[in-house]
Amino acid sequence: MSLAGKVAVITGGGQGIGLGISQAMLAAGAHILVAQRRPLPTELSAASWIEADLAQPDSFPAIAAAAQQEFGSIDILVNNAGFMFQQSIDDMQLDDWNRMLAVNLTAPMFLCKALLTLLRCNGGGSIINIGSIEGLAANPEHTAYCASKGGVHALTKAMAVDLGSEGIRLNAIAPGWIRSELSEDYINLQQDPAAARQGLYRMHPSGRIGEPEDVGKLAVYLAGDDATFVTGQVIVIDGGRTSKLPLPF
Repeated sequence: MSLAGKVAVITGGGQGIGLGISQAMLAAGAHILVAQRRPLPTELSAASWIEADLAQPDSFPAIAAAAQQEFGSIDILVNNAGFMFQQSIDDMQLDDWNRMLAVNLTAPMFLCKALLTLLRCNGGGSIINIGSIEGLAANPEHTAYCASKGGVHALTKAMAVDLGSEGIRLNAIAPGWIRSELSEDYINLQQDPAAARQGLYRMHPSGRIGEPEDVGKLAVYLAGDDATFVTGQVIVIDGGRTSKLPLPF
């Protein structure tokens, strides 16, 4: 799959799933601008970077201005930046709720808006929003996160309807358990990490958890010309986890 000559803006593209997407798009020949707070790792020496806090509304025009200055137009936007916290409903604070929605849901909407002019320059393009299987079902004490990712899925469908006539496609990727530093730390904090890992693998018909490059490959497909009739979809990539009914033993 080639993205040669295409330009992508990727939020949070320097770590975790975002890094997998950035690396896959670079390997496919795209030029990329990563927007995030931290400098880029050495693996992304070929990428451009703009320091941006997606919780702040002034980051949206700043990212658009940087993309215009460096590339003139864009073909792909990946709204990947996001975060998660665990909190009971009783303990939920309005400030925490608002920040979750600001980064995970408001930023994708208004960064899309800020970059529409640059997408229209090329007659359209592909916007990929990173949702989650927790936009479809829930883990305990993830109320705010689940709400934000369910909103991402709905936003994707609605914007696909509104922008389809302009050749702008919108799709969401809903990852399951994808390996990252945070996920590995979480497993290693369990009383028996080896047993926890094996239990996690048993939840997946594929027999393994996902890797960032798994999501990256799907993002490259959705960004490319082979997916021009794919829009308004929420595509689950979870090794079959959400298709498997749990048993009590």
